[in-house]
Amino acid sequence: MPNAVLERIDSLGPEVVALQRALVAIPALGPDNDGQGETAKADFLERHLRALGLTDILRLDAPDARVPGGLRPNILARIPGRDTARTLWIISHIDIVPPGNPELWESDPYELKVDGDILVGRGVEDNHGGIVPSLVLAKALLDAGATPPMNLGLLLVADEETGSAYGLGHVVAEHAEQFGPDDLFLVPDFGVPDSSLMEVAEKSMLWLKVEVFGRQCHASTPEQGVNTLVAAADFILRTRRLHEEFPATDPLFSPAHSTFSPTRKDANVPNVNTIPGHDVFYVDCRVLPGYAVADVLDAFGRIAAEIEAEHGVRIVRTPIQSEQAAPATPVDSEIVRRLSAAIQAVYGVTPAPAGIGGGTVAAILRRAGRDAVVWSTCEHFAHQPNERSRISTQLGDAKVMARVLFA
Repeated sequence: MPNAVLERIDSLGPEVVALQRALVAIPALGPDNDGQGETAKADFLERHLRALGLTDILRLDAPDARVPGGLRPNILARIPGRDTARTLWIISHIDIVPPGNPELWESDPYELKVDGDILVGRGVEDNHGGIVPSLVLAKALLDAGATPPMNLGLLLVADEETGSAYGLGHVVAEHAEQFGPDDLFLVPDFGVPDSSLMEVAEKSMLWLKVEVFGRQCHASTPEQGVNTLVAAADFILRTRRLHEEFPATDPLFSPAHSTFSPTRKDANVPNVNTIPGHDVFYVDCRVLPGYAVADVLDAFGRIAAEIEAEHGVRIVRTPIQSEQAAPATPVDSEIVRRLSAAIQAVYGVTPAPAGIGGGTVAAILRRAGRDAVVWSTCEHFAHQPNERSRISTQLGDAKVMARVLFA
């Protein structure tokens, strides 16, 4: 590991601030978030990469008629290594989520606020906390004149916040030739404040909409109706038995078991003295990879049949999101070993491979047969008002990336 690269990274605190200031000022909202897409931010990033001296840059844009220009941008850039057949890919996303209620922000979400080591603004963590360290690493390599053992590949993608069909999903499906069989994949888009968590697996995800149909009537004569709120409440309580039907545990995850959580309940009737005839609620399920989502749906079907028979209602179940877990990245894979050693060297902590209940773009890579790890140092302010990150950890994360590259 060339000390010149690490020393150059240590000197680039002002570069972190300058990059964050520029990126925060360019909203990159997808059309599903009522935005104009990511092109303006992607154009800035491409110009920045070229200004650094990178020449191997490709645009792998995805067609999308909903945005001006009709394209969602994906940028691929490489710095060649001694072994040009292998690449360490660092994959970050360009898009952000809306800032939400401006009254909850202590500053303009699209104007970077610097408070000592703390940076505040929309996107500074999610996912500038991945973009900026990778750009800092690229600059340090080029400034130091260091040739890494393998290529450094930067992939900056669109659409992560709303499904990735126009981002990494498009790149993997349409441009798989860009990836070699022995490439390594790091996704800096999730982590913990002490840098110790390496995400190697995800639970399956099922969001289920449940509609209960009965008969509305006056509350003074409830026998003339069919009360859907009572039926919905009974259904919700019976979902607790799913923990017994799917009891497996896996210490890789926290919590170690599958979860079946009733969440949202839509309004039914506006007044107190009416028996409702239509109720709608939702269940968020995060299921261990060993179970099939189809089997969970069948279990909900059995509960629905019981409720229909006992309460005289009709139930319609609609999955609004259903995703079977991708294969896990082996905990002894090369990328996990390299990353673990690098984290320990930079941050002095012993990292642990772990599974999470949420979803990341790493699932796209794992389904394509790639061992991918999700890791960064996160303050856990993503999607919140006053989103924040640290200059020091972005420099530290850049040094971890450097050590993974040179291991």
